[in-house]
Amino acid sequence: MITKRTQVGIIGAGPAGLMLGRLLMEQGISSVILETKTRDYVESRIRAGVLENGTVELLKDAKADYRLKKEGQTHNGLEFSINGQRSRIDLNHFSKGKSVIVYGQTEITIDLISTHIGSGGEIIFNADNVLPNKFDTSKPNITYQHNNINYQLDCDFIAGCDGFHGVSRLQIPIKDQTIFERKYPYAWLGILAEAPPPSNELIYATHERGFALFSMRPPSRSRSYLQCSPDLDLNKWPDTRIWDELQTRLGSKTESPVCEGKILAKGVTPMRSFVVEPLRYGHLFLAGDAAHIVPPTGAKGLNLAMSDIQYLSDAFLNFYKNNSTAGIDNYSKKALSRIWKTERFSWWMTSVLHKIENESSFDNRIRLTELEYLLSSEAAMSSLAENYVGLPF
Repeated sequence: MITKRTQVGIIGAGPAGLMLGRLLMEQGISSVILETKTRDYVESRIRAGVLENGTVELLKDAKADYRLKKEGQTHNGLEFSINGQRSRIDLNHFSKGKSVIVYGQTEITIDLISTHIGSGGEIIFNADNVLPNKFDTSKPNITYQHNNINYQLDCDFIAGCDGFHGVSRLQIPIKDQTIFERKYPYAWLGILAEAPPPSNELIYATHERGFALFSMRPPSRSRSYLQCSPDLDLNKWPDTRIWDELQTRLGSKTESPVCEGKILAKGVTPMRSFVVEPLRYGHLFLAGDAAHIVPPTGAKGLNLAMSDIQYLSDAFLNFYKNNSTAGIDNYSKKALSRIWKTERFSWWMTSVLHKIENESSFDNRIRLTELEYLLSSEAAMSSLAENYVGLPF
């Protein structure tokens, strides 16, 4: 077995792990990022792309915002469509000048990988049997295989940024975890298409047939979603049926035409809320989807991971530059405070916009009244805008 040494071992080359590696490197702190998938696989995963200001600032700090500045689309508002009747909320106005930027998570991943490798950072793709060890001691390590060679990576800390199904969280004893979870009775059928979106801002639609979301991937693609059953059979949803259903849930075709085009990808995304506490076990720290999942309705998954990384990178910096454990000791509490506020908002957005099968007439009227109140109250719109553009990191 070959033994290597670094300061922070990072498991997972998604946006969270990549961002942590970049921020640490910019501060002279060494890291190695281990990823079980290939680089091509990691760079082709289609994910969300609504960025809060905090995420944009982190990309700048990571020196990975060169394409974002050219291609990102600033959105100062968003639309709600209720059974075909559309209304716009001015995010910029109700959040005191803030906005969001639409830029695909796939592109962020590509940019972070390119920047990190170009700066001399180490990312090991195709790493097999990755396993964090001895993280309840002062001498943790990560063992893995690469090109059929066994390695041991000795480090001071381990960052588990390997997603909901990753190995990091699974190594923490069950007795030392508290898990909070909600599974929703619906999913999203999502498509990526070579077609312009029906609006230059996102449209959140609720309809008697269910929810729909109309988004975009600059400069010429659209990303759209339909509420569906978690066990939906994609074979029963040809392209024509998807386009027809998107149009139905948006409203009148004469007023809001959905432009059809070649569908490049389609898939079904389950919906859940999930949080594990605490986020630290000894010298192992969880961040991103390894620590929490939000339903995608509020566009918070990526941004919430980035706030984790802001806190975690600051904690490591404080340790190495100031010989202080204060940030490390407070990481879990600080991150969880923001996580739960974001979980609440994502749950609310999801609950108020999705129609539950066999929903009672009372529950449905309450849900629609909630939306009616939202669109008639400046206080409610301010609350939505504050959360949608992102709480401070």
